[in-house]
Amino acid sequence: MADSKGIDWDAARAKLSRLAAAHEEGASLSPEAASALLDARARELARPPGAEPTPGALREVVRFRAAGQRYALESRFVLEVVRATEVVPLPGAPVVLRGLTLLHGAVLPVVELAPLFGRAPAQGSGPLLVVGAEGPELGIRAEEVEEVTLLSSQDLLPPPTTLAEEGLGLVSAADRDGTLLLDGAALLGDGRLVFDLSDEGVV
Repeated sequence: MADSKGIDWDAARAKLSRLAAAHEEGASLSPEAASALLDARARELARPPGAEPTPGALREVVRFRAAGQRYALESRFVLEVVRATEVVPLPGAPVVLRGLTLLHGAVLPVVELAPLFGRAPAQGSGPLLVVGAEGPELGIRAEEVEEVTLLSSQDLLPPPTTLAEEGLGLVSAADRDGTLLLDGAALLGDGRLVFDLSDEGVV
């Protein structure tokens, strides 16, 4: 749960109000990426629930780059990708919390992955991956969303031994090109990414 000390919630509420007044739904990253994500999501939802990947099974993943590191996240955790979104920064917030944005009229925390792995966050803006289990929970700031592709579990390697201790529980495997395969359930359940905004009246 984020510490609200030092955060100017009045300023945040004012900015979010202005953002809501002018808000338009973020455009999809590209027609091709949007179509691929929707197809991947539909195929994932059509699978029997609770089934664990078998050896050699293919996983549909979204590949993206954030703060110079390549990541992959199973497509069932990626609800959509948006690029035209304004993020309201919160002075005094944890470094992992980039700020707040509005998605379809609801407040969504926007986070940076790099601090979870003991690295400095990237500067600038980029596309936003909206992630969640049953609905939008977080927006992950990326530099680039590369593709939706298939990964075979037989081609995956154990997490690298050089991975910072802070991020060990968030990575289930690595691709041969150095891409880190994120554990979606662990990511969404990480206490560093749980923010209680209800008491601050920003919704």
